[in-house]
Order: sequence, then C-alpha cells, then structure tokens
Amino acid sequence: MPAYKVPLKSVMGDLLKVKNVYIKDIQSGEKVTDSFLVTEKNLAFSQKGSPYLNLRLKDRTGQVDGKIWDNAQEWDRQFRKGDVVQVNARAVSFKNALQLSIHSLTVLDDSDVLLNDYLPTARGNIEAMFGDLQSFIDRIETPPLKKLLKAFFDDRETAERFKRAPAAKGFHHIYLGGLLEHTHSVTRLLDQIASHYPGVNRDLLLTGGILHDIGKIREFSYDRLVEYSDEGRLIGHIIIGVEMVDQKIAGIPDFPESLAMELRHLILSHHGILEYGSPKRPKTLEALMVHYVDDLDAKVNAFQEYLNDFRNEETGWTTFHRFLERYLYRGRLQEGTADEPLIPGEL
Repeated sequence: MPAYKVPLKSVMGDLLKVKNVYIKDIQSGEKVTDSFLVTEKNLAFSQKGSPYLNLRLKDRTGQVDGKIWDNAQEWDRQFRKGDVVQVNARAVSFKNALQLSIHSLTVLDDSDVLLNDYLPTARGNIEAMFGDLQSFIDRIETPPLKKLLKAFFDDRETAERFKRAPAAKGFHHIYLGGLLEHTHSVTRLLDQIASHYPGVNRDLLLTGGILHDIGKIREFSYDRLVEYSDEGRLIGHIIIGVEMVDQKIAGIPDFPESLAMELRHLILSHHGILEYGSPKRPKTLEALMVHYVDDLDAKVNAFQEYLNDFRNEETGWTTFHRFLERYLYRGRLQEGTADEPLIPGEL
C-alpha cells in the first residue's frame, strides 16, 4: 500500500512528510488523514470473538486511542509499536473520549518524517534554560562542588542527553526536555528560599538540586518512545545518580569526604520516604529542602498538564487522575474568554 506523501524540502535537502493534523485539534466526526507515532498496539477480541486492534497514537500535542476493526490480524503484521504510521480514519466519540476508527494505514520511513513532530517537548527554550542553569553553576563558591558540576555539564555527551531526557515516564515532565525543565525549576526555587532559612549550605543545596535526578539520563531511553532502560528497571535513577556522582568525584583530587557523603545522602533521600523508593529519608536540612521542592515542582507540573489536557469545559473538572487519586478543578470557561493553557514560567 503506497504512502500518501506531501513533500517538504528540509534544510538538509531531504524530502520530509508535512504533518498538518495534530491530536489537540481533532474534533469528533472529522475525517483524519495524517501521521502519528504508535506507542501501544494490542490485538484484542470482541464479545463475539472477532479480533480487533487497540492502538495508542501520539504526536507532540497529545495522545489518542485508535481502533482497527476490520482485518485486524492482517494489519497486526504490518506495523509495530514505535512505528510512525499514516492513517486514514474517522474521529468518533466513545464514552465522552475521542478515538480514531482507522480504515487503513501505511508505515512511514524515519527519513520521511521529523520525529520531533510526534514527541512532546518542553515549552521553554532548551538552550536558554540550560544557559541559566550554567549561570547557577558559575555562582557556586565551593571549589569542589563547582568542579563536580563542571565535570558533568562541560561534558558534551552528558549535556546533550540531559537537555533531551524526560523527567519521568508517566507522572510529571513526561516530554523531551522535561528533565532540564524540572531541574531548572527546582534550582530556581531552591535559590529563592536558600537565604530564607538560617544555617543552609547554599552551595550544597543548589548542587543537590541540580544533580538530584542526574541518573535519569540513563534510567530512560528516549530516542523514539519514552521507555525504561534495562539499567533503569533494575537499578533506578537514584542509585545510578549516586554512582555517577562517585565516578566524577573520583576524578577530583582532595574532594572532602564529608561533603561527598552529604551530597550522596541528598540524592539518596530526595524521594522523601521509603514507600516512594527513597533508600533513606532526609536527615539534613539541605536534603529536606530538596525533597519538598522536588515534590512540589513535580506535582504542580502534573496538575498543570492534566488540567490542560482533560478539563471538561462545561463543568470545569477533569477526569479522575489515577496517580494523584482525585479529580482536579480549574473552573468553568466563562463566555467570551479564551481558554489559555497553563504554562510554567519560561525564559
């Protein structure tokens, strides 16, 4: 089955497929002919025993369920999870949720598409946020901590992975650049409260804020789908992060052992309680502050993203959020007002 393609000349001279229809704009009843990333694919059977395909389709604006009702087993062999596919479908409403009833599809080659069209990304400017994070590093006054931070972020490969990685797979900052956006936000908040409480080691506090999730650049794979790496599933970002810090510290002569110990503790305890995967609970002032600011920023982002994606315009309430275990309320849209998305402060 030939793919329907609209060519676009890129700066590299390649012919790319133009994506015109995004999930956020699709309305029930519309015919949809465009490309999407397949993030889930499962063969199921109706009550009558007829096979059909359940799909989860994604682009950078959101996700939508898809169904293939006819010749499902044949279609199941034509494509895989992780493929970008061109679909011919009809948008329908089922139990007050939008889904695509797909009549046919074609697998597209990676060379024909821009993968960033299908992967949500941070709304803020990546280079501006990274530059601002580096300015915090430049203001660290404790030489061993500054050398440690420079060892991480002056390394080009580490910096590029840090700029691209998501902060999580299913709760907060679940998009490319999410780790940088989250870390930048946490660091800015810590900087603002560092002088509010007496006895705080500001340099340790900010270093901990910057490095608390550094292990996530290895916990996830994120070239196409956000998935856990084998290392992420077996070890997790907290232990990975401590190992990464230990490796860098080993290359810094005379790094104070007591300072290294407090930084390790801060990373090990930043989830706060054992039930949330934290090997240790915070036992220093800096560890306590990083934990609560990290938790605050993650939950605020989860609130904002869910309110943007799922609010019912008539009631002002979202559907039930299974991680937060509650419905969220933003308010009814007033007649004559624009419904602006909730976007965090950006540079």
